[in-house]
Amino acid sequence: MAHDVGSTAIAEPSKLVRAATSETRLARTTLIVVALGFVVLFLLLPLATVFIEAFRKGPAEFVSALRDAETFSAIRLTLLVAAIAVPLNLVFGVAAAWAIAKFEFKGKAFLTTLIDLPFSVSPVISGLVFVLLFGSHSLLGPILQNYGIQILFAVPGLVLATVFVTFPFVARELIPLMQEQGTSDEEAALSLGATGWQTFWHVTLPNIKWGLLYGVLLCNARAMGEFGAVSVVSGHIRGQTNTMPLQVEILYNEYNFVAAFAVAALLALLALVTLVLKTALELRYSDEIAASRRH
Repeated sequence: MAHDVGSTAIAEPSKLVRAATSETRLARTTLIVVALGFVVLFLLLPLATVFIEAFRKGPAEFVSALRDAETFSAIRLTLLVAAIAVPLNLVFGVAAAWAIAKFEFKGKAFLTTLIDLPFSVSPVISGLVFVLLFGSHSLLGPILQNYGIQILFAVPGLVLATVFVTFPFVARELIPLMQEQGTSDEEAALSLGATGWQTFWHVTLPNIKWGLLYGVLLCNARAMGEFGAVSVVSGHIRGQTNTMPLQVEILYNEYNFVAAFAVAALLALLALVTLVLKTALELRYSDEIAASRRH
C-alpha cells in the first residue's frame, strides 16, 4: 500500500510536467502556420521579388547590366574591400576574444563594451567619425595630404568604415564559446612545455574553428552589404568608390530598375552561396561540431 502511494506521488509530478510542456494540436498547428507565414512574407517573398525583377527582361538584360563598366567596378571594389576587411577582423576578433576569455585584467569590461560599440552606433555616424578624423579640415587630414595619403573618397576609407562596423561579429561569436571552454586545455599544454604560439595553434584554434567560421561568414556578409558607413566616406564617385549597395541606389534612383535589381540579385546570390557553404560544412562535419559543442 505504501509502495502504491509512493508510486502515485512520484508519478503525479511527471504527469504534471508532461501536461505543462505539451500543447494541443490546434496550438501547434497555429504556431507553425504563423512561423511559416512570417518566413514566407518577410524573407522568401522579398528575395523572390528581387530575382523576378532582375530577370524580368530576360537573362540577356541581366548579364548586360552586370557587364556595365561602372557596375563591374562596384562589384570588384566590393570584393576588394571585403577581402581586406574580413581578414583584419578575423585577426582582431580572435585576439580580442582570446584576451577577454582567457585572461583577467583591469579594463576587461570596458574592452568588451568597446567591442559592442559598432552595434549601438548608427553606421552613418560611424562613417561621419572618419570624415571628422581624416577630412580636409580635420587635424589629421592636412598632414596626410602633405604625404600624398588619401583616406576619404578612396579604398582606405571604405576599408576603415567596413572594418569598424563589422568588427564585433568575429569577437562576439568567439567570446562566449571560449569562456565556456575555459582555460584547462591551454594550462595543460603549457604545463607540458608548449610555447604560447604552439598552445594557440594546436589547442585554442582547433577548439574555436567552427565558431570562428560562423563569425567570418557573418562578417563577410555584412562587409559586402554595408551601406551607411560606406556611403558617407565614399563620395559616390562613379566607377571608383561606389560599392555594390551604393550602385544599387544610384541605378534605382535613375529608374534603371532591371540593372538595380540585377546588382541586388548578385548581392543576394553571394549571401546565398555563403549560406550554402555554411550548411554544407555543418552537414559534412556535423559529428565534429556536436562534439566540440559538448566539449
